[in-house]
Amino acid sequence: MTSAIHSDFRFLLELKPKSLIDLYTGLRAFVIDLYPECNELVYHTHALTSVYSITEKLSDAYCIIPIYTNHLNLGFNKGTLLQDPHKLLKGTGNLMRHISIQSPTDYNTKKVKDLIKTAIRYALDDMDAPTQSKGKIISKIKK
Repeated sequence: MTSAIHSDFRFLLELKPKSLIDLYTGLRAFVIDLYPECNELVYHTHALTSVYSITEKLSDAYCIIPIYTNHLNLGFNKGTLLQDPHKLLKGTGNLMRHISIQSPTDYNTKKVKDLIKTAIRYALDDMDAPTQSKGKIISKIKK
């Protein structure tokens, strides 16, 4: 069972169109179900963003979901370092790559599930130090 959305995040999420809210909540559940011990860090910067990390640190995140005006992405902080045999990842940054999400069919596939699992394994192997925090939601949203 996926945990409730943090109240700081939910307040801002509810300002989005219902179609984006539904798309986000489905993708969020998909990501969390693959690693229920993850910590979810929520931000509001240039986009309303949830980050999924194996620790409480952004640097140990394996994926992110930024929500924009009309779409959202499934981002991978270290996407250029991941094996991507199906060429799902897009972008030109030094590390970051993403999959554009317009509908559940863009993420609800074995290929995307396998890519997320690869990112989780990479994050576990690459983390600086083990964490005591598991399954927490941490708000970084300034009130």
